[in-house]
Amino acid sequence: MDLGLRDRVYLVTGGSKGLGFATASALVAEGARVVITGRSEESVAVSAAELGAVGVACDNADPGTPGRLLAAAREAYGRVDGLLVSVGGPPPGSVTAATDEQWRDAFESVFLGAVRLAREVAAQLGEGGSIAFVLSSSVRAPIGTLGISNGLRPGLAMVAKSMANELGPVGVRVNGLLPGRIATDRMASLDAQSTPDQRTATLATIPLGRPGEPAEFGRVAAFVLSPAASYLTGVMLPVDGGMLPGL
Repeated sequence: MDLGLRDRVYLVTGGSKGLGFATASALVAEGARVVITGRSEESVAVSAAELGAVGVACDNADPGTPGRLLAAAREAYGRVDGLLVSVGGPPPGSVTAATDEQWRDAFESVFLGAVRLAREVAAQLGEGGSIAFVLSSSVRAPIGTLGISNGLRPGLAMVAKSMANELGPVGVRVNGLLPGRIATDRMASLDAQSTPDQRTATLATIPLGRPGEPAEFGRVAAFVLSPAASYLTGVMLPVDGGMLPGL
């Protein structure tokens, strides 16, 4: 299948590693051009060179980030066709143990920064534009050790759904991606805080019997962003090997 991505231009936040990098890689492999971000200048530079992309070191929580990314895309490629919003997850812990400061910091980066990026980029997209939010399986079922994520991700999913309704009439699609256990640095960090028995028990909840590879997520995300998915909007799509128990 031709995804119709050749020469289209996408902004990919958190694109220097993990799920963002995997998505950027899949987009580039299909002929798209990308602008990636990350908070580390060194990491962004290395990843951008590997991808043949434009790299911008910035933080999703910074109100100036959307403008910088749009300017970088126009300067390098003359256009922008879509956005993948990916941001590192908030710190683990229970809802009752999380401090006000942790909630505020996570809200600024995970929630408000994502909303701001999507809102400002959407204003520059024409018919055929596409936005995807990298969320979490916690949108549908809480994860025991991720209280803050459990609180913020479902709200962001409803923002994505609302934006899909608002932007559909102008031909811009908005979707959410719900990764389960994908083998990223984030998963490794969380696993390091659990016991072998806990990890075995979690693995047993995945019908495919294994964690996903970042590239497997990236290919799904590239399709969802692409013109090939032109009638897909307002969807929260699990990429979890069947882990979520509900429909």
